[in-house]
Amino acid sequence: MTIKERPTSDFLAVVVVENRNEAMTVGEIKNALHERGFGILMAIAAFPICIPLPVPPGYTTIFSIPLFIFSIQMVLGMQAPWLPAWIEKKYVKRSSLEKLIAKANPWLKKIEERMQPRMTYISVHTWERIIGIFSFVFAVAVALPIPLVNFPPGLGILVMSLGLLNRDGVTILIGMIIGTIGIGITMIILVMLWMGMSVPSFY
Repeated sequence: MTIKERPTSDFLAVVVVENRNEAMTVGEIKNALHERGFGILMAIAAFPICIPLPVPPGYTTIFSIPLFIFSIQMVLGMQAPWLPAWIEKKYVKRSSLEKLIAKANPWLKKIEERMQPRMTYISVHTWERIIGIFSFVFAVAVALPIPLVNFPPGLGILVMSLGLLNRDGVTILIGMIIGTIGIGITMIILVMLWMGMSVPSFY
């Protein structure tokens, strides 16, 4: 099995293991992803939002930025992710990547076990455009510094991205449903705030 044929959970680990430097630039990480660029980068950006832990205000807003960038590129039909040069030159510590992958892999493996190529008559490129539209809308909810609204749309983006990586159209649709539910929750909470009602906080 070549590195390109590996499951996403194993693929990410191999990419980090094969790079022995103490830090990797964002550009190096992007180039190492080969044709999986959009799927993996969207999953990486969405995963921290899905960790069920209290986070400081503004945390999810930061991760919404790459989601906006990649979703717009997917809608435009770009073949590979593009990042500004100043972002590609940013360094990410190898230890930080290893910790992120260690946390993500158990969840990724559980999800991947239930995936298989389905609805493959819809091209990957077409799926990317559709996911881009939904991801852009979901990223709006992720960007809002309001408790309770970030997790469902973030999870929706993560599930859609994993479905794209595994060519599983059913999983992509499930991700769309999860994120849409998150948008519904967002609308309810915004209405509550507009009416002056208190919203529970977990921060």
